[in-house]
Amino acid sequence: MAQAYTPGLQVRERTTYRTSRLLPIPGEVLVKLGDTLGAEDVVARTKQPGTVTPINLANVLGVPPAEVPRVLLKKGGERVEAGEALARTDGIFGLFKSTYQAPVSGTIEAVSNVTGQLILRGEPILVDVKAFTSGEVVEIVGDEGCVMQSTATFIQGIFGIGGETYGTIRVVAKGPEEDLTPAHITTDMRGQIVIGGGRIHGETVEKAIECGVSALVAGGIDDHDLKQILGYDLGVAITGTEQLGITLIITEGFGDIAMARHTFALFQEREGAAAAVNGATQIRAGVLRPEIVIPWHDGKPADDTAARVGGGALEVGAKVRIIRDPYFGVLAEVAAMPPEPEVLGSGSKARVVQLQTTSGDVVTVPRANVEILSE
Repeated sequence: MAQAYTPGLQVRERTTYRTSRLLPIPGEVLVKLGDTLGAEDVVARTKQPGTVTPINLANVLGVPPAEVPRVLLKKGGERVEAGEALARTDGIFGLFKSTYQAPVSGTIEAVSNVTGQLILRGEPILVDVKAFTSGEVVEIVGDEGCVMQSTATFIQGIFGIGGETYGTIRVVAKGPEEDLTPAHITTDMRGQIVIGGGRIHGETVEKAIECGVSALVAGGIDDHDLKQILGYDLGVAITGTEQLGITLIITEGFGDIAMARHTFALFQEREGAAAAVNGATQIRAGVLRPEIVIPWHDGKPADDTAARVGGGALEVGAKVRIIRDPYFGVLAEVAAMPPEPEVLGSGSKARVVQLQTTSGDVVTVPRANVEILSE
């Protein structure tokens, strides 16, 4: 029988979790090797250059470009406040002077006597990087940040939106098949990570935002609900930068899908524990997955020899999830595994797998585009 190995989502009860916490540009590292930190402790800090505002003073004041430096009331490198006079013309016989006020606060970065343009640099943007997981600093990365390590329950999802957030685990579904509805959300869930079972409804997300819930985690979501939440169709992209006021993580796929029983049981076991979640997902390549990290504080070592849930032999009858477009998130069963490579739509050749989806359709996709489902 044709057989192959395919990876799956990681779902581990007790593992060694390591994450690099790096600044976008060099800055100041605030921790030392061996420090024990909380998830929300700041490990590194920097200031990014502010927004650039170009101003064509020659045009707005009606003077030749060569005259712009002379009519400036501030010098290069000096600070100016929004609404403060930035330049003033001489007028005619001291009359009819034109004054230009700075549209934003900032610093004069450059002035050109060729184009008559001035560059105003806005306020520096303070950037803090947090530890994300409570644990130990095991490596300092120059002036960029550090590597954090902890023993934790680690659960990956198939899809997420929203960035990093923190809270305590709160399981509200009675079982992995139960949908996450608005009735499950209450005002006492502010700052918590709420765990459902099956599908998340769009109205549930709206109510959760109103109640101050940090994150929602469930098995599935309908693409119509996702569009309702975001306000637009999500294409091939890297998610995680959405400013929704909540992070959303889907563990299984799109549609009415129950959460894997093992995953749901882990959430039940860790209910009440502090956790960190990140909804960032790279949809096209599948290399960046949303994750839930729940550190252990009992002093017991990680069990890294235990097999992860998900992944294994890809064979006829295996339950799989498609992880790339155009069937991203669709669940299916392996119907056949042709032994010879086939020509894809792109013209390249690859080994493929024939799948029967839960809707009854039969599709053919590259084997690299699927992953084994956990029970």
